[in-house]
Amino acid sequence: MKVLYFDCFAGISGDMTIAALLDLGLDKDEFLRKLGLLNLDGYILDIGKTSKNGISATYFKVNLLHGNDRNDTDEHEHHIDHEHHENEHHKHHQGEHVHRNFAQIKELIENSELEADVKDMAVRIFENLAQAEGKIHGKPPQEVHFHEVGAIDSIVDIVGTALAINMLKPDIIWCSPLPIGGGMTHSMHGVIPVPAPATVELLKGIPVYDNGVKKELVTPTGAAIVKTLAEKFGSLPAMTMEKIGYGAGTRDMEIPNVLRVIYGELQEEKKKRRCD
Repeated sequence: MKVLYFDCFAGISGDMTIAALLDLGLDKDEFLRKLGLLNLDGYILDIGKTSKNGISATYFKVNLLHGNDRNDTDEHEHHIDHEHHENEHHKHHQGEHVHRNFAQIKELIENSELEADVKDMAVRIFENLAQAEGKIHGKPPQEVHFHEVGAIDSIVDIVGTALAINMLKPDIIWCSPLPIGGGMTHSMHGVIPVPAPATVELLKGIPVYDNGVKKELVTPTGAAIVKTLAEKFGSLPAMTMEKIGYGAGTRDMEIPNVLRVIYGELQEEKKKRRCD
C-alpha cells in the first residue's frame, strides 16, 4: 500500500503543497498540461528551485497578470508572503481585485475539462473552506465570498494540489501534527489572531501544537487540504521511504520554511495474538 506522508514541521499552505509534490518527481510538463484544462486565464506560473536553511526545495508561485491584482498588504488572506526568490519573475500589480463565492468557484471547476476525480477533490477542499468561513462570518457556505481566498492564485493552488495528488495516486495520506503559529496578522477585516479563525475551525479534531514561531504557519488553504485529504494524523508510520520532496514557503525563518512530503510503501502491521 502506497502512503503519502505530510511532514508539516513548518506548517502547510497551498503553494508549499504543490511545490513539495512536484519535488517528488512528478512530470512537470504533464502537470502543466493538465492544469491548463481548468481553462482559467490571467496568470503565469513560476516554478523553480531555492534553498531554505541549506535545504534545496522547489517553489511554486502564481504570478497574476493585469486585471487580476490582489491586496499585497494582507498575509492571511494571501496565504503566502511576497518575498521574491532570486529566480522569480516580478509580479504585475494593476487592475481590480477578484472576489468569488463558493458557488462560482464550484461552477468554474465542474465546467472545466479536468478529470472527474480531480474536480471532486478540489470541490471538497473548497467546500470545507466555505463551511469554515461561513461559520466564522455567519453565512451559508454557498454565499461565502472568499475574497483573496477565491482569487486566481488560490484556485490554482487547490486545483493544482488535487491534480498532483491524482497523478501520484497514493493509497492513503497521513499527516503529522500541525504547528499552527501565533501572534497577530492583518486581514481585510482588521487585525486578527494567528492562527486565523477559519484555520482554527478547519483544524478541529486534528492534533496541533505550538512550536514557538509567532507567524502564520498553517493557512486556511493548507488546513483545508489536510482536513480533506488526510485519513490519519500522527508521527511517521512504519514505511519504506521511496521518494522525498521539499516545497518551499516564501519567508525565511529560524526553522526551514519547507513542507516535506514522504512517499513510499506502508508496512502493514501484523498483529499476532498469543493463546493462553
